[in-house]
Amino acid sequence: MLALHEQGGPRRRSPLRSLGRLGQDRVRFAPVSVSTPLDRRTRAPQYPVNLELREQPVLVVGGGPVAARKVAGLLEAGAMVTVVAPDAVDALRDNPAVRWHQREYQRGEAASYRMVVTATGVVDVDTQVSRDARATGVPVNSADDPDNCTFTLPAVARLGDIQVTVSTAGRSPAFAGWLKARIEAVLDDSLVDVLDLLAEVRDDLRLAGVSTEVPAWRRALDSGLPELVAQGRIADARALLVAQLAFDGAVAATDLP
Repeated sequence: MLALHEQGGPRRRSPLRSLGRLGQDRVRFAPVSVSTPLDRRTRAPQYPVNLELREQPVLVVGGGPVAARKVAGLLEAGAMVTVVAPDAVDALRDNPAVRWHQREYQRGEAASYRMVVTATGVVDVDTQVSRDARATGVPVNSADDPDNCTFTLPAVARLGDIQVTVSTAGRSPAFAGWLKARIEAVLDDSLVDVLDLLAEVRDDLRLAGVSTEVPAWRRALDSGLPELVAQGRIADARALLVAQLAFDGAVAATDLP
């Protein structure tokens, strides 16, 4: 038998360390605050977002008029909607874009969807749907029941790509709807043309590698740009916007077409 010797003598091994001590992160824990329904005026506000739901599977539990309104908004957003309900109003039953399971909700099925809305009006059912969704991290809205929601749905005033939302954190949908109607009354069709102009110039700047985070946009809007667009003077409105951008140094007045 040959005895093998490593050159330079036996290899010295590094001392072993507990795996529990390897690669540990230093963690600073944030203070935990506890809120109750009694301190709604002081608790943290909800975080507003716009969700991209195109071709995403969404479950709506319930087949009544409230569920139908929720489904209509989801379909408008491009969601793939499944309704689970023993019975359904005509707007759901006759809609070929809706997949309808004519039965009661089955415990746990909320986990198969990206988002869930429950609107049965039956406390036990809505609570179970909410519990199942929360357990698997699926966002859930329970109609007229904010305590069973992980998100609430605002009232929406929409004009083209302009979308103005009003929320009361689920406390008064009627008040949110009233405010929405007042906003809709001041949304003029010319604002769509204003948006088109701003978006076009912004895209030109981004293609040129120029930052668009400058105050010029607000100054142009406050300096009569919407009024010029409403009068059909699009070229003048664009010139005003470019001049304001040039003032900020974002672009030379001759750099944009």
